[in-house]
Amino acid sequence: MNFAPFTGHIRAMRTLFSAALAAFALLFASGAYAQGQAPSAETAQIEQYINSIRTLQARFVQSNPNGAVVQGMLYVSRPGKMRFAYDPPSQLKVVADGWQVTMWDTVTKDFGQWPIGWTAATFLVKEPLKLSGDLTVEKVERANGLLELTMVQTRKPQEGRVVVRVAENPMQLRGWSIVDNRGNKVDVTLTDVKTGLPLDNALFKYDGPDAGQFMNGNRN
Repeated sequence: MNFAPFTGHIRAMRTLFSAALAAFALLFASGAYAQGQAPSAETAQIEQYINSIRTLQARFVQSNPNGAVVQGMLYVSRPGKMRFAYDPPSQLKVVADGWQVTMWDTVTKDFGQWPIGWTAATFLVKEPLKLSGDLTVEKVERANGLLELTMVQTRKPQEGRVVVRVAENPMQLRGWSIVDNRGNKVDVTLTDVKTGLPLDNALFKYDGPDAGQFMNGNRN
C-alpha cells in the first residue's frame, strides 16, 4: 500500500505493496470473523466471484495520498500473477510472478522486491481466496451503487484496512481502497473490466533492465 513529485508516487506504491498488510494480502490460514459472526451472503458471493476469475484485464486509475492521479493497465492471472503497467510518462511497473513482487522504474532507477506473501494488493491472486482466517470482514455495505467489503487483519486490525468494491447483477470488480495506520489512502478504480481473456505469460515476468543496475544504485 505504498504508492514525486515522483518519489511520492514510489512511496505510495510501496505502501500499496507493504508488509504492513502482509497477513491480509494473501489471506492465509483460518480463523473467525469479528465477534464470531458468520460470513454474510454478500461476503460469500464476493468470495465465489473472485475465485471464479481465471484472468482479468482492466484499465485502472490510482489516486495517491499526495493527490497525484495515475493510470494504466492491470493484468491478473490466477493464481499468483499480476501486473500493473503505468501509462507514460511514468515508467513504473509492478509484477507478481507467483513467487515474488517486483517493482521498478527505469527513469528513477527505483527497484524493490518482496515475497508475494508480504504484499497487500495481491488478494486478487490468492488461490483459493478465503474471506476469513487472518482476515476479518468488518462490514459489508452498499454505497454509490456498489457493494463494499471492508477488511482488516484479524490479529492486527490497527495496521490498516482494505475496502473492496464490486458491482452487482452481474457481479464485477470495480476497485479497492487501502488505508494505512496513519490514514494515508490509495484508491484504485477499475474500468473496462474483462475476464477470461488469454493473457501472455510474459506479462508476469520481469522484463526490465538488468536488475543489478538498480540494486547497485547505478543511476546512469
